[in-house]
Amino acid sequence: MKARRAPLACARGLGLSFLALVSIPLSVLAIVSICLVPVGVGVFTTPPLIKAVRAQADLRRLLAATWSGVRIRAPYRPLPADRRTGVTGQVELCAFLLKDRATWRDLLWLQVDMVAGYLTALLAFAFVPYGIEGSVLAAGVWRPIVGAAGTYWYGFIPIDSQTRAFLAALLGFGFIALGLFLSPVLLRTHFLLARAFLDPTPTMALAERVQRLTETRHDAVDTSAAELRRIERDLHDGAQARLVAMGMSLGTVEALIEKDPAQAKKLLAAARANSAEALSELRDLVRGIHPPVLAERGLGDAVRALALRMPMPVEVTVELTGRAAEPVESAAYFAVSEVLTNAAKHAGAARMWLDLHHEDGMLRIAVTDDGRGGARTSPDGGLGGVERRLGTFDGILAVSSPVGGPTMVTMEIPCTLSAPRPTG
Repeated sequence: MKARRAPLACARGLGLSFLALVSIPLSVLAIVSICLVPVGVGVFTTPPLIKAVRAQADLRRLLAATWSGVRIRAPYRPLPADRRTGVTGQVELCAFLLKDRATWRDLLWLQVDMVAGYLTALLAFAFVPYGIEGSVLAAGVWRPIVGAAGTYWYGFIPIDSQTRAFLAALLGFGFIALGLFLSPVLLRTHFLLARAFLDPTPTMALAERVQRLTETRHDAVDTSAAELRRIERDLHDGAQARLVAMGMSLGTVEALIEKDPAQAKKLLAAARANSAEALSELRDLVRGIHPPVLAERGLGDAVRALALRMPMPVEVTVELTGRAAEPVESAAYFAVSEVLTNAAKHAGAARMWLDLHHEDGMLRIAVTDDGRGGARTSPDGGLGGVERRLGTFDGILAVSSPVGGPTMVTMEIPCTLSAPRPTG
């Protein structure tokens, strides 16, 4: 892989240099369009141009993560859901985009990209081809060139003889070696330069975090209220109803115990069966609130127990060196439970894989199935509920589910692990 990395970086540098040139017309058109906003024309041309600028920036974010492992977050404010149509809606959209600080940072990045971005990308490409040129001069290629145009300079070497052609070849090999070393560095420098302008500032990141925490707080309150209603409903329809029936049966037994002992015994047996069923329902209810295996054995054993209850085989891999905080463990457990249940019900899978590990301050969970694919995250769906549950802890959920499968659901929750808590 390392042997292929430098030539790939060289070729990618050439592609990035062309992308950087695209920033020139984009920048000119966007700035001219914004200048025309006061006369009305820019109101209609600015939004599509800003979207094009954002598409250019998003492509650079994607390439940064894919090619150099540089993560650049998108700081754009979500467009309002209740936008109006017509001219009024266009004016509001234009004003919204121009009020977004990320728009102006993107325009500033275009100016940097067309100059510094272009140079770093071009340099990532140029050393190796230039070195190849010098290395082939020694094969006699210099003769027709010098014969047609006189002395040919390669770097600082004037080539007018075979001896100097050999010196140029040595210099060319040096350029190739330098290029193979510098190309990945220059490519990463290009993306780090882009990150300085495209990544949200601390103020923007803080505002986004406050907005996210506000939304997830409301979601957490709604989820808690729904959970309390579910517990109340389960108690009313299950254990409470059985306990009321038991009380009525015992009252009847009290009246019949002297008159009809046989019937009283039957009623007592039925009351005992009802008490056992009520106890079982209460245990199930408590297990749904906080499973005992989670509290006693930790998240790893709890998800293994979940996997054993699935109707298809689930291969579980757990790499945890300690215990997360109880709320985090509980959120992760119920998220895994929901994802496994969804896959079992809707994916048509024959097998599933569950990977759970902690790395770089993140609890990472991946659930994969070999089902039909096509899974999507919707606000009212099970995965939407999982996303809201994780959002309470600043966690994220990502779904990759092409039609035909496989489906992979990835979850991440920032947390630290403590030493395993004693079990008894």
